[in-house]
Amino acid sequence: MKHILILISILLLSCPVIGEDTGILFFREVEGKWLWFEDGNKDKDVIYRGEFKDGWFEDIQPNGQGSISYPNGRNYDGEWKDGKKYGQGTLTIPNGEKYVGEFKNGVPNGQGTTTFPDGRKYVGGHKNNKKDGQGIMTLPDGKKYVGEYKNGKTWNGTFYDKNGNILFMVKEHSLFLM
Repeated sequence: MKHILILISILLLSCPVIGEDTGILFFREVEGKWLWFEDGNKDKDVIYRGEFKDGWFEDIQPNGQGSISYPNGRNYDGEWKDGKKYGQGTLTIPNGEKYVGEFKNGVPNGQGTTTFPDGRKYVGGHKNNKKDGQGIMTLPDGKKYVGEYKNGKTWNGTFYDKNGNILFMVKEHSLFLM
């Protein structure tokens, strides 16, 4: 009897939990609505792998940990809430741009790092998919901007050369030469 209980325990622990909401979903836009399919085409459908919130057929949404791949090569791997990127994640764009950081309502919001294909790197705050708050933008040649961004634009800060010498300052988006 003891061996049967151990065997049953092993089988239960090694099998997916009944009611666990994890799997692969294929999404496709049909007549202006996003619909999901259990079977899809990786060349034309959006593919989501991970946890999801169970609901009616039309209401199933990514929720928890998961990754999504688009036919154009765009990918996101991270946390989801009610069908939107929410929490920590990594977004990779086909042109080579990559964002690692916080998301809210589907877009970068909070602290994160963006690396660009041309070698630039931004570390700092984001709001609604734009640089916002304190941040540092480092250029491939070693120059950098350190300061505040507002709605995606430099706002109050200082530009430095690669040796740390001040080149100019920005005050409320206006340049001041040194």
